[in-house]
Amino acid sequence: MNTAFVARKITLNDSFKERAEAKLKKLDRFFDDAKAQVTVSAQKELATVELTVWANSMVFRAEKSNESKLDALDEAIDTLIRRIRKNKTKLQKKVKTSGFEPIAEEIHDETEYDVIRTKEVALRPMTEDEAILQMNMLGHNFFVFLNGVSGDINVVYRRKTAGYGLIIPEK
Repeated sequence: MNTAFVARKITLNDSFKERAEAKLKKLDRFFDDAKAQVTVSAQKELATVELTVWANSMVFRAEKSNESKLDALDEAIDTLIRRIRKNKTKLQKKVKTSGFEPIAEEIHDETEYDVIRTKEVALRPMTEDEAILQMNMLGHNFFVFLNGVSGDINVVYRRKTAGYGLIIPEK
């Protein structure tokens, strides 16, 4: 697995990088060729580890915080593997046909509306089930996608009570 490391307000030693690569090798049984990015940041006494894995045009993400960066890494890996296992049968059906490109992030200057961050995403046609699966893999509460049936841009979201919701634009 091709792994890139990003450190923010913290120094990463070689032993941490080696341990992270060894832990990420567990994901090789799920994917043939994957890219991973490990982002480690520190605020006061708390270390945050964010794992992003791009494989077969799917994006998997987990983020955990702990007092120790090694513990946060272990928790993030466990969360990522748990999400993949939970959706394994759905993934096996969708992994070759699902469409989602890696997210390109841009940070813009603040405006009077306080837009803090802007993301551009490449939209590919997908079904509602594929969009829900992708949302769960990213660990987000909502997901914007191009509906393969209607050709409209739709949004799926996780409801607070139970289940999922779908937002369809009026014409």
